[in-house]
Amino acid sequence: MKEYENADHWDKAARTYQQTAHRFTARFAEAALARIALTRESDVLDVATGTGALALAAARTGAKVLATDFSPGMIACVAAAGLPNVDTRVMDGQALDLPDESFDAVFSIFGVIMFPDWRKGLVEMRRVTRPGGYGVVATWQSQGAATFLLLGQIRQKLFPELAGMTMPEAVQALNDPGDFARELIAAGYHDPQIEAVTHDYLLEISALDEPDTLFGMSPDWTSLSDVDKAAVIAEVRQRAGDRSILPIPSTALIAVAKR
Repeated sequence: MKEYENADHWDKAARTYQQTAHRFTARFAEAALARIALTRESDVLDVATGTGALALAAARTGAKVLATDFSPGMIACVAAAGLPNVDTRVMDGQALDLPDESFDAVFSIFGVIMFPDWRKGLVEMRRVTRPGGYGVVATWQSQGAATFLLLGQIRQKLFPELAGMTMPEAVQALNDPGDFARELIAAGYHDPQIEAVTHDYLLEISALDEPDTLFGMSPDWTSLSDVDKAAVIAEVRQRAGDRSILPIPSTALIAVAKR
């Protein structure tokens, strides 16, 4: 089992993820939300919610939201926000314990792409979407994003002989908008519209004082020796120069499809 397919891994990483990634992924969640209209009558499902970037943003529109994830630690982060119109349940997105055709909009923002059987995840999303409703999926481009993207670039420069982190299968399979559209149609959706969205991850150089917190979720970091880690930190500082923040442009594909 790959590390990112293990709920225990995400339980342990939940608080760090909330501190280092939530604000960044929320920008893409908001971009996804902007592509459909929700009302106070809308029933919304967030599959593989993580720390709830999409679920909490959707709830602020007044919609009724169910946030699901296979990680109790991630679900606890969402529940701690205390929003009255957000319910949370620990649940496997590859086998949703939910009735057919029960949600007006079903989202998965960088979630279903991590599943071992991501095609089953897409089919499950479609199954619980009401006719006339929407499925919305976000995936990273093939080299990832934020600190994962930066680490991959630096490793390739400094240690080209070292194999880099293997990206989830879905990230590779959905990297092309045409392929992404075909997979959504195969899952039972129709008329998929796919757009590239880019935002900068703002890496605060002061965070390099605690690099294990900043980079520790990535195998590209944990697999390095202490000497190599020091070389990576030096390279980041060199790239930043006199700046206190190093922007890392990161691109996602956001798909909206009809049921």
